[in-house]
Amino acid sequence: MTNCCQYCSKKIPISKVFCSAECKESFFQKIVISIPKPFVKKLYFFCSKEQRDFEIKLFAKRHNWHEKLVTEKVEELFEEYYKCG
Repeated sequence: MTNCCQYCSKKIPISKVFCSAECKESFFQKIVISIPKPFVKKLYFFCSKEQRDFEIKLFAKRHNWHEKLVTEKVEELFEEYYKCG
């Protein structure tokens, strides 16, 4: 039997939860990341793609989070908050 990694969805043995220590670390760091709803709104409704990338980079640096994880979290929150259907 196989299971899927909680972070990257890669197939792994049933006895494991994550495929690597990196996936485990990323999963728990992503849970800790807290992004305010007005910030997400600002990024998608008032900023261009370049400005969005710059703002995310500054936000990640300010809070000592990985930029990739912040970008993923922002995209998830945008889907949750503003995508209908």
